[in-house]
Amino acid sequence: MEFQKVIEARQSVRKFNGKQVSEDIIREMISAAKEAPSWKNSQTSRYYCVVSPDQVAKFRETVLPVFNQNSTADATAYIVTTFKKGIAGFTQGTADNEVGDGWGAYDLGLHDMLLCAKAVELGVDTLIMGLRDANVVAEFCGIPDDEQVMCIIAVGYRADDVSKKPGRKAVDDIAKFVR
Repeated sequence: MEFQKVIEARQSVRKFNGKQVSEDIIREMISAAKEAPSWKNSQTSRYYCVVSPDQVAKFRETVLPVFNQNSTADATAYIVTTFKKGIAGFTQGTADNEVGDGWGAYDLGLHDMLLCAKAVELGVDTLIMGLRDANVVAEFCGIPDDEQVMCIIAVGYRADDVSKKPGRKAVDDIAKFVR
């Protein structure tokens, strides 16, 4: 699929059809994500993939707030994204600038966007969710304390009646060209 079409086709899907996404597809998505740049090539992004039907159901019911349970009722996988703390944006334990661990979050965002773009290319849809209790997520997935839980990405195939993608602001509304 042409890259511009991938960009335009990507949207947050809140209604899935229940068709199982294969582990191979999830692996392809993560393989694309790992190609994103990171602070000094630190590669601190990590992915915890909930893929078996019983674990997906348990995760949905015990980890997600009701709003996200409803929005992902027929998603067939969840990917929890984290980054290793104190590495991106740091030199020998000292922050290189005021952003500090924000660089780990920034790098993970780049990785997650490529993951979601690859999903579109593979015919799969996603929903990035930030409403979560990081401690509950970490306990469920066995995430160590040196990693920061960022988001949960629901993965599945969209239902036939998914709402239309909302419009986007014009370039001139969001960009300032300094001349």
